[in-house]
Amino acid sequence: MATASLVPDPAFEEPVADASGKPHLRGCPVSFTKLKALLAADLYRYAGRVSLGAFAKHYAFTPGYKYTVLMRTTGWLKLKPAKAFGLYPFAKWLLLRARYKYGFAIPEYMEIGPGLFLNRFGGFYFHGDTVLGSNVNITHGVVLGYMNRGSRRGAPVIGDRTFLGSGAKVIGGIRVGTEAAVGANAVVTKDVPERGVVGGIPAKLLSDQGSDGYINRLAPPELLAACEGALYGWREGKPA
Repeated sequence: MATASLVPDPAFEEPVADASGKPHLRGCPVSFTKLKALLAADLYRYAGRVSLGAFAKHYAFTPGYKYTVLMRTTGWLKLKPAKAFGLYPFAKWLLLRARYKYGFAIPEYMEIGPGLFLNRFGGFYFHGDTVLGSNVNITHGVVLGYMNRGSRRGAPVIGDRTFLGSGAKVIGGIRVGTEAAVGANAVVTKDVPERGVVGGIPAKLLSDQGSDGYINRLAPPELLAACEGALYGWREGKPA
């Protein structure tokens, strides 16, 4: 999905850590309009429609969507002057409360494309340097972790329309290609090609059938288009 380069007003900036593995601003929505666009694409993944009624229902009863709303809203407020005059600390408190209630450890500053679908709840642990594409399906128990040393130093980059099965582990600077599928409890130690299907410990390539049939209710093109340039760290072409 094409995205525009964004240079926020200097008044909105915080120092971005030079070293990886530190909190940053790259995944924060840059405006309220873009925040709404992201949440609309996310909502479509759960409800198959975008409406006030669907929002209220899934915010109240769907842990994955409720956490996504709190996470993206906290990220947006993080960019505001003086941390939104006290609203950011309150939103952060709500996010941490949801984290311990539902078992989602996903930072508000992580780069996550539109159409996130978190299936079930419990045991989601994502490092803040991880990058997720659009229309990604993730099942409970998934870990996307950071590697501190070696050739795989860094955090994973997960492509669009990828499926991550229950208990899957992707650790380090590993790229999982567009429309790939990672099997339940797989431990991924090397890059996964586009439309690759991997499983096992360590994960091995099983087929090239991709994630077909595993991705439900893709957010439509018009919702994705509204999200172009939505995140602070996005650069032209793809998330940075």
